[in-house]
Amino acid sequence: MMSNGAVTGGADLAQRIEVHIDPMCPYAYQTSLWLREVRAHTGLEIHWRFFSLELVNLEEGKTPPWAREWSYGWSQMRVATLLRRQGQEHVDRWYEAVGRAFFVDERPTFDPDEHRVLLGELGYEPALVDEALADPTTHDEVRADHDEVVGRHGGHGVPTIVFPDGMALFGPVVVPAPTGDDALALWELVNLWRRFPHLYEIRKPKTQEDLAHIGAAFAPYLRARKWRSVAKPAL
Repeated sequence: MMSNGAVTGGADLAQRIEVHIDPMCPYAYQTSLWLREVRAHTGLEIHWRFFSLELVNLEEGKTPPWAREWSYGWSQMRVATLLRRQGQEHVDRWYEAVGRAFFVDERPTFDPDEHRVLLGELGYEPALVDEALADPTTHDEVRADHDEVVGRHGGHGVPTIVFPDGMALFGPVVVPAPTGDDALALWELVNLWRRFPHLYEIRKPKTQEDLAHIGAAFAPYLRARKWRSVAKPAL
């Protein structure tokens, strides 16, 4: 039994995972905070990969993200591909900083000028933004990650965790990110789900109180964003 009273069930805990994220998703950011907490306690190896909410929710007749000069989430991930080529530790550091800047500090990291400033603060060349935009292979990398999780795992949103055995899970969607023993207990629960490959969904309905709680937690994000959210229903 864990110190907070959570019952352990002998889950086979993964040592390495791939996590598909979009830097514009507040839920994915909360999950990343939780996973970083798990990593701090267990040494979990996290490989960050990409998924485009702009693409999966693209409305008919709208310009796809790769055909725009700058696209909020897609273009940021193009920058991240250049960092990822240097090693996962670089995209890990980038995502932590982008998430905190946008979802906590209300900085418009989706603006290319602000993204240049943020890169400079991290010790990277601000010109990485322009390098990424000039390199068509960064489109290819983002699209390859997106298509893989959609085509192979049925991905429909973020966060999506892919385990070494090939099982993928959407979520967990949790606000705020748990810490300490609670973080480890949730990690065990997620790993226990892998024992049931045909258990497709468990979902807690959101009450008005839940929505108010989420709204309060996401207030900086809601003030900082400059777009209308579109979310197609998952199958």
